[in-house]
Amino acid sequence: MYVNADTLLEKLKEKNEVTGPMFKMKNDPRVTSVGRFLRKTSLDELPQLLNVLRGDMSLVGPRPPLPSEVEEYSEYDKQRLWVVPGCTGLWQATERNNVGFAEMVELDLKYIQNRSLFLDAKIIFLTFLVIIHPNGAY
Repeated sequence: MYVNADTLLEKLKEKNEVTGPMFKMKNDPRVTSVGRFLRKTSLDELPQLLNVLRGDMSLVGPRPPLPSEVEEYSEYDKQRLWVVPGCTGLWQATERNNVGFAEMVELDLKYIQNRSLFLDAKIIFLTFLVIIHPNGAY
């Protein structure tokens, strides 16, 4: 992203392409061409592996939200915060940007209710497939 990306966000909020307290825009003008490639291939997530090694994140779990997003969460939405956030999750590995915020929360809660070593392995496998064949990343 460009250096002043956070200051431009307020001007772009009306162009948000997802519902709920999240901002997504397919042709976000704040993203550089290199950034677009990194996002599309999910390589922008690699630095989060350091957070996994430190114990701040898990490999699999709900996507970590921004504090400004959490401020807009309902009590129901906050259930996704009950577990350690992950680098990848059911939402990222299956639906990604094809669903809105409510559906993302549902997928995160489904993961939380059914988490297991097998499900984590499946999500990690699906994540590698998504990296090879991006499924709507932007």
